[in-house]
Amino acid sequence: MKPQLLKVPKAPSYSFNARRDRIPNINNNWHYHAELELIHFHKGQGMQFVGDNMKNFGPGDIVLIGSNLPHFWKYDEINEKPGKEEPAAAYSTVIHFTENFWGDCFLNLPETATIKSIIKKAQRGIIAHEKEVPNLAAELDKIYSTEGVERIIALLRCLSEFADNSNKTKLLSSLGFKYEFNTAANDRINAVYDFTLKNFKNTILLEKVSSIANMALNSFCRYFKTKTGKSYMQFLNELRIGYACKLLIDNRYSIKQICFESGFKNFTSFHKIFKKNKGKTPQQYFKEYLNKV
Repeated sequence: MKPQLLKVPKAPSYSFNARRDRIPNINNNWHYHAELELIHFHKGQGMQFVGDNMKNFGPGDIVLIGSNLPHFWKYDEINEKPGKEEPAAAYSTVIHFTENFWGDCFLNLPETATIKSIIKKAQRGIIAHEKEVPNLAAELDKIYSTEGVERIIALLRCLSEFADNSNKTKLLSSLGFKYEFNTAANDRINAVYDFTLKNFKNTILLEKVSSIANMALNSFCRYFKTKTGKSYMQFLNELRIGYACKLLIDNRYSIKQICFESGFKNFTSFHKIFKKNKGKTPQQYFKEYLNKV
C-alpha cells in the first residue's frame, strides 16, 4: 500500500475535471494528489481509507478529500468487467479541482470565507450522505451534466452545502494525522500497512510487525503512535471492526462467527472493542442498519 502521487488528467477546455466511473478499484492503491477530490458513490460498497480513518462506504456517501491527503476505496469483490447487457456493479461521480483554479485571490474574498473554511477542513476528509444533504447530491450531479459557468457555480454550491450542513457531516482523519512525504519513512509505514491489510484476520504479534518495520519493539510502538496518532493495536482493531461491520450488514454469519472471521479470538473482547469503536453493540449496530434500510 505504497502511497503514489497521482497525476489527474484535465481536458484543456475545462478548469477542473469531472467524470463518471463504472469500473471498481480504478485507482486501487494508496495515493494522493494536489487536487481536492469530491466523490459521490451511486452504487457499490466496500472499505474506505482516508488518512488514518477506516470505515465502510456505500451508495449515497459523498466524500470531500483535501489536497495531498492519502486515500483509496477498496470495493467488495465484484465482477469488475460487466458484460454489455450487465449493469455496472460500481458507479460513482468524481470531481477533481485545485484550491486556486478560480484564481489566487478568490478565496480571500469576504463572501467566500465559508468556502475557504471547508477546503481547510477537507484536509481531514469530510463525509456526508445524500439522504441528509439532498441538495449536495443534486448540485454535484450538475457539475457533471452542465457546461460553462454553470459548472463552476454548481461546484461552489456543493462546497457551500458542506458548510451550511456541517451538523450533518463528519470529519474522517484524526486531527493529529499529517502524512510525511519522506520516501524512507513511507516505505516503513507502508510495509506495516500492507502486512496488516493482508493478515488482519489472523493472529498478529507486535514482535512480527516491529520486525517488518526493522525496529525494536518499544521503538516501533512509539514510532507508529507518532506517525498515526494511535497505537498499532488501535489501528488493527479499527480495521477488524470495520470488516466486522461489513459482515454484519451482509448478514451471512452469526455474530459469534463474525467475531472470529474478523480476526478476534475472544468473543467478550470483540464485544467490548466493538462497542468502544462504534458506540453500540454488534446487535444494536445490525438492528440500526435494518431500521435504516
